[in-house]
Amino acid sequence: MESIWIFLLDNLEAAGTIGGYVSISIIGFAIFNCLIIKQHDSLSSQIGPKWFHPIIGSFLGAIPGCGATIVVASLYKNEKISFGGLLAAFISTLGEGSFVLLGASNESDVTANLKAYAIITIFGFLAGVLFGFLCDILKVRHNASINHNKNEDQVHQKKIIHKEDINQKYYSLQSFGFYAIMVMVIFLAPGSIMALWGGGIEVISELTFYVSMVLTMSCIAYYFLNMALFKSNDCYCEGEDMKSTIFHAVLDVSMVVTYVFIGLLVANYIIDVMVGPEIFAEWMKSSAYVLVLLAALIGLMPGCGGMITVATAFITIKNFPIAALIAASIATSGDGIFPLLAKNRKDGLIVSILGLVVALIVGYIALILGFN
Repeated sequence: MESIWIFLLDNLEAAGTIGGYVSISIIGFAIFNCLIIKQHDSLSSQIGPKWFHPIIGSFLGAIPGCGATIVVASLYKNEKISFGGLLAAFISTLGEGSFVLLGASNESDVTANLKAYAIITIFGFLAGVLFGFLCDILKVRHNASINHNKNEDQVHQKKIIHKEDINQKYYSLQSFGFYAIMVMVIFLAPGSIMALWGGGIEVISELTFYVSMVLTMSCIAYYFLNMALFKSNDCYCEGEDMKSTIFHAVLDVSMVVTYVFIGLLVANYIIDVMVGPEIFAEWMKSSAYVLVLLAALIGLMPGCGGMITVATAFITIKNFPIAALIAASIATSGDGIFPLLAKNRKDGLIVSILGLVVALIVGYIALILGFN
């Protein structure tokens, strides 16, 4: 029983340590993405010739986080970007999984993570451009006119009204969770930044250990609270002020830390308890082709959870093939898939299916090229 408790605490601390640095990246890029969304009108009027759309889409998708894919989904809804540009953005995005690889902790090697991030970003960008061009040349979904009717607007308005009618005490609870997480993130920030150079703050190392565990538990509670009460975990800013931007960034922090903890818990249990490190290492070497398929299927999950899980496995499991990480990154659509499915389910399903096909093609090519 004691060993189980220690195992749980170790994983809580590891997830919180990763979350300490990840939160810095998420909040920073949330502000950047919010500025992109604010410029949405000018972006949509300067989108350029159609042949250039896959390049634009792939570039926007490569921006860490999922705010840019939400912008592209909106552009597609308003017929400002081609289907090839839309597909390119969804192929190149890593969603919130990018922040796991950009993070630093005792669970990860910073240089190796940054190298992996660069590799999968290049693969995703090139694949997005190539297959985006193919879709436009072959005129896949050429006449993709979106019929946005009044009923959809009315349903959306009802959801907004329902959110505003939620009892004030729940907003107070949400506000308390927000500030609690922000305080812990600020406390962990200096040590997380120093971890980039392999350093730390020894004087408060014990306190940092406990704060990391509390951060993980707080993020899990905050994430599921918002999912239960507000039925959403958007990674874009609805308001134009800085508070709204940071508020949604904290929602993303809670989501990432939650999935990182789940990923660490499952991966470490399988490796350390069920199989054993040595046997598992041999299985990893002999089953790379299976892992590429599994990683692509996990990455296909709507939202960012699947990609976060695979990214966590990559930084945790020794000999995890980077080709599998590439497949997951291409298959994932991030949170940008949700507004697309809401407005045009058929196009959302087509993008997801094509993304999976491209993920398997590129993933196995990467494996053949030696990215294992």
